[in-house]
Amino acid sequence: MLNYLLFAISYAFICVIQPGPFQAFLLYQSLSNGWRRTFPLVFVPLVSDIPVIVLVLFILERLPHGLLMILQYSGGVFLLYLAVKAFKSWRGIDSAKAQEVSADYGFIKAVTMNLLNPNPYIGWSLVLGPVFIKSWNEAPLNGIVLLAGFYSTMIILTIGMIMLFASARNLGKGGSRAAMIISVTGLAVFGVYQLWSGISGF
Repeated sequence: MLNYLLFAISYAFICVIQPGPFQAFLLYQSLSNGWRRTFPLVFVPLVSDIPVIVLVLFILERLPHGLLMILQYSGGVFLLYLAVKAFKSWRGIDSAKAQEVSADYGFIKAVTMNLLNPNPYIGWSLVLGPVFIKSWNEAPLNGIVLLAGFYSTMIILTIGMIMLFASARNLGKGGSRAAMIISVTGLAVFGVYQLWSGISGF
């Protein structure tokens, strides 16, 4: 049981700290709305991973290549859309309205972004899925410990990341604008990367 817990914690740590679209979106939301209004985003993986788990473990033995390519294209376009929205906020265009919209729909946007990101599907089909099945077959408690360890670690680390990003608001207008442009650049880069990966055959 302990080995599965350690694996879950280690893998969650890797997933959270590596640069990605979700991290860039967290930065944008934290700067726009502060940590209190961004806090619900820590539960995004719990919601967005449910259909991924069902799809990988209970419906498909192997994800079709075409599905991943569709996700790749769709996710790239969606990330570029978010980058444009973030850029408008950075420029101060309709800033009050932009913050209100991002606060109301930030959670939905984050869930949509994760559902269109092929990485969770790949991670569950190649890494977490096989380990979970093995742990569950040995003892259901092992599987439960694996899932609990993975998602609880992700939530705790994501809370820390939100607090860190939100602290950039205290750096003044210049610091906030610099951090915001980093999030804009991150969203745009990952959007272009997903489109390029799909075009090049994934």
